[in-house]
Amino acid sequence: MGRDPRRDLLAGLTVAIVALPLALGFGVSSGLGAEAGLATAVVAGALAAVFGGSNLQVSGPTGAMTVVLVPIVARYGPGGVLTVGLLAGLMLIALALARAGRYMRYVPAPVVEGFTLGIACVIALQQVPNALGVAKPEGEKILAVTWRAIEAFVKSPNWSALALTGAVAAVTLLGARWRPTVPFSILAVTGATVAAQVGHLGARPIGDLPAGLPAPSLAFLDPGALGSLLAPAVAVAALAALESLLSASVADGMTVGPKHDPDRELFGQGLANLAAPLFGGVPATGAIARTAVNVRTGACSRLASLTHAVILAVIVFAAAPLVSRIPLAALAGVLIATAIRMVETASLRAMTRATRSDATVLVLTAVATLALDLVYAVVLGLLVAGALALRAVAGQARLHRVPLAADLPDGHRAEDHALLTEHIVAYRIDGPLFFAAAHRFLRELSEVADVRVVILRMSRVSTIDATGALALKDAVTELNRRGITVLASGIRPGQLRVLASVGTLDLLRPHGHDHPTTPEALAAARAHLRGTGLPAVPAQP
Repeated sequence: MGRDPRRDLLAGLTVAIVALPLALGFGVSSGLGAEAGLATAVVAGALAAVFGGSNLQVSGPTGAMTVVLVPIVARYGPGGVLTVGLLAGLMLIALALARAGRYMRYVPAPVVEGFTLGIACVIALQQVPNALGVAKPEGEKILAVTWRAIEAFVKSPNWSALALTGAVAAVTLLGARWRPTVPFSILAVTGATVAAQVGHLGARPIGDLPAGLPAPSLAFLDPGALGSLLAPAVAVAALAALESLLSASVADGMTVGPKHDPDRELFGQGLANLAAPLFGGVPATGAIARTAVNVRTGACSRLASLTHAVILAVIVFAAAPLVSRIPLAALAGVLIATAIRMVETASLRAMTRATRSDATVLVLTAVATLALDLVYAVVLGLLVAGALALRAVAGQARLHRVPLAADLPDGHRAEDHALLTEHIVAYRIDGPLFFAAAHRFLRELSEVADVRVVILRMSRVSTIDATGALALKDAVTELNRRGITVLASGIRPGQLRVLASVGTLDLLRPHGHDHPTTPEALAAARAHLRGTGLPAVPAQP
């Protein structure tokens, strides 16, 4: 029950008040109706609270998931969405069993920021038809739907809907800045509902809601459609994993208590998404905004998020007639305010000023989220971020010609030094020797001329992959073909296997051409010159 059940109960009550309009709004936005949003908040919220990996996470319907669900509803209908949720739940459990949660740490911050910015824009645009009081136009592309809604409003303006939306959004945003702990969203929605009823504004309400949750059922499941729904299910599962783990990480950063278990969190979200469709609910994820409210209001344990689900269940059973009168325009105002609050301008400004690569990844991910698909946007952002990171790492790889004077034995005459350097040259390889960098500077190595021996100092090579080892083999082969002997020094033990696997080591080891230190390689070079009949600096007694 936690250290302070009273604080948990109070936090759960506060989160439920905040979550009610969001659950209703996201249910409506998804296309399955307000009752689907409530069912998700109750069923998924309770299961994720009990079985999830975070003590403070609050789960339910979210704006990001709604963005993914809208085209699925348009293409496959409500039954398709419920089936997708079921499949996504199975996939999340599989990810948990595969211990995939730890890979969340590899998602770059610019991708997360761009993803969040894009989601915020899509959520706000989704509310335009309800905010303007017009029927939602047909279509899957959010920009096209928004434009058609504006055209419909221009032809037949509905100023009362627009006024309700603006008032609710303004009260929610300004109230949050003035008194962050007061649930101004529910106060604004209540005020808008009363105004619409008393003033007979004609604002379209949510409509009838069932007084309770439906009995669990698999009637929606069509085995013949499972194949076509696998791809959407993968997208939903990927988004649920990403958003839930991101939300849990945000909760960790706001507290000093135990951190979340990412694999258990995936398991809890999987169970939640398996159960929610049985009651007509949409796929759920961890909700960043509600989780943050939970932490800020003093939650100590899972009791708070479980209390939130129970209170919403009571509302479903006891207050469905009242909730059904809430104007859709009022919910649009809450969601627009939520979208605006999702955008952290200070964080965006810092990210865009950090490096040009970070700014590029952020903007590209945001635009892709708005224009394409959320999962595609994240994948695209990861690919671009990875490519830019590889370019940066590859740019650190260097090939330096280094003097051999420091490695000469003490007492050599100046003419001996000149004679030695006339026939032997040493190069030091710094940084990674891998596919993105190897060919660039090893091409320079293969062009070495007018020497008899090349010493490669490899103690500063940070990593070698097969491509780098093959490129090194090609360079050594080319130098050998021109009669130049290649010696290596300082190869790290962990890199010998890669060099041996592609045959690079065979060009060095059979002839004793790999040496632990540069002085030993230099002594071998002197011995080689002596053996070929060239004058060499005599060894120090």
